[in-house]
Amino acid sequence: MDAFRYRQQHLLAEDVALAEIAERFGTPTWVYSKAAIASAFDEFAAAAAGRKVLVCYALKANSNLAIVDLLARRGAGFDIVSGGELERVLAAGGDPSRVVFSGVGKQRAEMRRALEAGVRCFNVESESELRRLDEVAGSIGRRAPVSLRVNPDVDAGTHPYISTGLRENKFGIAHDEALRVYRLAASLPNLRVVGIDCHIGSQITTIEPFLAALDKVLELVDALAGEGIVLEHLDLGGGLGIRYDDETPPSRAALLQAVFGRLDRHPRGAGFEVLFEFGRSIVGNAGVLLTRVEYLKANGDRRFAIVDAAMNDLMRPSLYEAWHDVLPVEQGLPREADTWDVVGPVCESGDWLARGRRLAIAEGDLLAIMSAGAYGMAMSSNYNTRPRGAEVLVDGDRALLVRERERVEDLFALERRLPDDAAG
Repeated sequence: MDAFRYRQQHLLAEDVALAEIAERFGTPTWVYSKAAIASAFDEFAAAAAGRKVLVCYALKANSNLAIVDLLARRGAGFDIVSGGELERVLAAGGDPSRVVFSGVGKQRAEMRRALEAGVRCFNVESESELRRLDEVAGSIGRRAPVSLRVNPDVDAGTHPYISTGLRENKFGIAHDEALRVYRLAASLPNLRVVGIDCHIGSQITTIEPFLAALDKVLELVDALAGEGIVLEHLDLGGGLGIRYDDETPPSRAALLQAVFGRLDRHPRGAGFEVLFEFGRSIVGNAGVLLTRVEYLKANGDRRFAIVDAAMNDLMRPSLYEAWHDVLPVEQGLPREADTWDVVGPVCESGDWLARGRRLAIAEGDLLAIMSAGAYGMAMSSNYNTRPRGAEVLVDGDRALLVRERERVEDLFALERRLPDDAAG
């Protein structure tokens, strides 16, 4: 759905003008559409209707409690990669039995807490992690449910920083080592082998890499069955891309239909519960970063629109050279269009949000950085001692504050000055 649209030349989030949100909450501010998030998740749920499927939301995309709460109420499971994300799920009312715990560096305390909470499964990413989990589970008298995250060496065709399924990536267990490690898992007394996991990357815009990875997973399923290791579920990860600029990713339904079609042709495919781990495709296009133009300046042939948001607010352009559309919040103002680089006030040349954009703007104007609902606030920082902005969730004609703007004093509240006897 198109949650952000112009009405009488004013850009709205659902039925609330973004200019009104800026007036109430200031800038920079993250603005999310409740309807867009719900609609995206519901599309996945509808495409999986009638099948044994758990659609997990990948919390790393956007972990605001209001969004986690919204998705938990709609029946989502959750994919987490840290103990902190588990605590967010629990604080938002999520069901730990619908949580899968991924990530390459799980600490003992995180494992223990997840076991005590009763998570559904640990997606194990190395032999060392497998042995540690067995030890931790045994120390508290539990059996840990596990699946192995298998690295199928499939190219997702995405940016190298968000590709996770190739042999040179840090994630998962190599496909040709997986059978041996499964034998080890089955032999350890405090583990219970329940599934297999695969995730090859993010912002994938074609179906073929998903199916290639699934074929590799099914090869292992057959080999494991021959060893007497029978699995309960297949976790096929996530990574479905969204449209930022001119991408044409498949629909949510088309991806799931292709996966189910491949499973239906496999002798054992119909017997498995299928798990997915979608993040960006649920929240990415459901959010914008609202920012105000502070200064306009020219350095030779380059024109810069310096705004009050920066790379510490939205890291993706600096980190990945990622594209985000930029729209004026008010159209039809007496402005002349020109080509601008939209940059922030952080003291780094890499601090930019958009380059070479044709915009009709003046100092004081509001801009919306589009498609910023995923990996925006979740990746933000306080670099240059910059407080992070507010987060607002729009529900129809209501704008709900779901995270207060930080204050400067919040940023050093946990720090301490030197005692007098150490200050010399």
